[in-house]
Amino acid sequence: MSTVISIKGLSKTYGDKKALNNVNLEVPAGQIIGYIGPNGAGKSTTVKILAGIIQEFEGEVIVDGVNVVNNVLEVKKKIGYIPELTELYDLLTPREYLSFVGKLYHLTDEEIEDRTSRMISSFGLADNLDQRMDGFSKGMRQKVLIISGLIHNPSIVILDEPLSGLDANAVIMVKELLQFLKSQGCTIFYCSHMMDVVEKVSDRIVLIDKGTIIADGTIEELREDENDTLEQIFSKRTLGDNYGTQAGSFAAAFTNRENTNNNDE
Repeated sequence: MSTVISIKGLSKTYGDKKALNNVNLEVPAGQIIGYIGPNGAGKSTTVKILAGIIQEFEGEVIVDGVNVVNNVLEVKKKIGYIPELTELYDLLTPREYLSFVGKLYHLTDEEIEDRTSRMISSFGLADNLDQRMDGFSKGMRQKVLIISGLIHNPSIVILDEPLSGLDANAVIMVKELLQFLKSQGCTIFYCSHMMDVVEKVSDRIVLIDKGTIIADGTIEELREDENDTLEQIFSKRTLGDNYGTQAGSFAAAFTNRENTNNNDE
């Protein structure tokens, strides 16, 4: 199986903070990678480097045989990037916005119209196709964003918290969509905090913490106990000895307050 994403010695520093520290990762074609970690672990930085948004870093990043630094436009042609939220052109309608995006990828008017109509309808937005997006909810905007990242039928899809704001039915549809894209040979790099979804859709899970990969394997390979969920694996690996104690510590703040009030009486 050929390698579609190759990351070697990747490091990125912001001032005094090392967001990524010597990350090495190989992603085969047709695989769904669940890329997870706590806030500030380096997930979004990795994703933005893969998508060519961040171009200053140490190390080597190759996407489908193309060096991200040497030819970022060629990389962008190959990928579909879906962030958690981005600035849409609010004064445009979904039809106008998706037409604009489609033309950036050199799609024909017929391709844009056909794909827009089918994908918008699948997300239940057919009645909103010609409405300005400044009145859209967060979930509606996210649906348009997902479509814009897939409209050119990319062979590599990079998702950074793509389910933010979506209703339950839309989440189910996206999960099924990821499996369909995989069946068509698409490689998917999926970054999310929704552990149950990551566990169900991912062929392989990569856990990053403090800019370093600390676990990499299938859910079965990462389990310490055969009944461990991904959420439990995540907590054990990132919290260590504090696993299971933080919620109690948080709740104790209310208990202490109640005890103080009782003592005052």
